[in-house]
Amino acid sequence: MSRLALSPTDAHIWYALPDELTEPRLLDAYRALMAPGERERQLRYYFEKNRHEYLITRALVRTALSRYADVPPDAWVFEAGEHGKPYIVRPEVSPRLSFNLSNTTGMVACIIAIEREVGVDVEEIERAVRAMEIADRFFSPSEVRALRGLPEPEQPGRFITYWTLKESYIKARGMGLAIPLDHFSFLISEGSEPGIEFDPQLKDDPSTWQFARIRPTRRHAVAAAVRVAPGERVALSARKTVPLVF
Repeated sequence: MSRLALSPTDAHIWYALPDELTEPRLLDAYRALMAPGERERQLRYYFEKNRHEYLITRALVRTALSRYADVPPDAWVFEAGEHGKPYIVRPEVSPRLSFNLSNTTGMVACIIAIEREVGVDVEEIERAVRAMEIADRFFSPSEVRALRGLPEPEQPGRFITYWTLKESYIKARGMGLAIPLDHFSFLISEGSEPGIEFDPQLKDDPSTWQFARIRPTRRHAVAAAVRVAPGERVALSARKTVPLVF
């Protein structure tokens, strides 16, 4: 794989489709990249489908990071923060790379940037079952009103948009569901980037976040969150990959 440039104002999303990655030699090469702890975790998944998606996720993050640093994919060492967000322990590279991962049925995704908080979430659109029931329980009042104001056939798609954006934000913060989902609200209008509003308890600044929505396939929705300085713009792009191939 050739090295890629990543400027301080770039954020790159890489995604792969596990259902397309079944060639035995390629899967063996992916297994060879994993650390012993990753192999052990993979085997703990009960269903083969989940073991396969986990394998592709590990191959994706390792090969994607190696596009930006002179580090072999099997040399990265990771740990997880208090709320489960992974980060690089070693080797130390300069500039420091930040990343986040997400997976759902049929897709895995990784976002990479330089020294900034980033989060990504991917969901299968068909998973939007019981959308209003979940929204009533977890979303902010303004988001629930916006959902109920839509024609019923449009509600599941908009629900997934809200859900992926919310997940991308809490994953970027690295705090998981320690941040209540109804303590922040997304503002969505077609043709413009999503905006965000915060409950004062969160003590966060909407001007320091940039969000993006992506539809890489007909089945999947992706959202990304990137911490920015007020007035700063990040160039965010998404690319499909087959780890170790292209």
